[in-house]
Amino acid sequence: MCGLDLSLTGSGVAGANWARTVASSGHRDDSFLTRGTRLHRLAGGVVALVGRCDLVVVEGPAYSRTTGSAWDRAGLWWLVVDALMHREIPVAVVAPTARAKYATGRGNASKAAVVAAVRRTYRVPVADDNQADAFTLAAMGHDWLGAPLAEVPAGQRCALDHVAWPATSGPAQLALDGGAVPYRDTVEPVRRPRRSAPAAGSPEIGPGLGQLDALAVAE
Repeated sequence: MCGLDLSLTGSGVAGANWARTVASSGHRDDSFLTRGTRLHRLAGGVVALVGRCDLVVVEGPAYSRTTGSAWDRAGLWWLVVDALMHREIPVAVVAPTARAKYATGRGNASKAAVVAAVRRTYRVPVADDNQADAFTLAAMGHDWLGAPLAEVPAGQRCALDHVAWPATSGPAQLALDGGAVPYRDTVEPVRRPRRSAPAAGSPEIGPGLGQLDALAVAE
């Protein structure tokens, strides 16, 4: 069981009795290549810490936040979730308000309040709010599976009813769109489209001066 609080600067990863932060740094004016490389390295570090497990509970996107490199945050989120699904690890998605409510009883609780609640309830020395959020998500997963890490009041536990839980808890089957088809079997392989041969007697049309063959570049 793992909880993930994904962030471009410090992604929290936690289990039943541990929490880590995968740190990264960058600049707003970095090139697309640099940003893409950074996202892949950060996602790889997070997935490596997850390893093999029966369920990953990840904080969902905060759609109200449009600042702070929202485009890159979305890219990181999907890279990690896609990698987990490719491993056939079930993924549950928790809204930030549900995570805060489970930890403190208030959906609009501050990050400091969540940190204090996690340290008090679970006696875990989380280092920052990233780790506290991730640990809360892991605790929600344990509770959902019937093995809570601590007794949680009903007013907080009701947050479990507002989580997008996977349809199955087993790692071999991940339900998509109400089915039970392993994720890797739903992904179509990427194939380069074939270009038809030019008609007899007609010149082959290629990229003009100053143009690039996009298919060749992509390949």
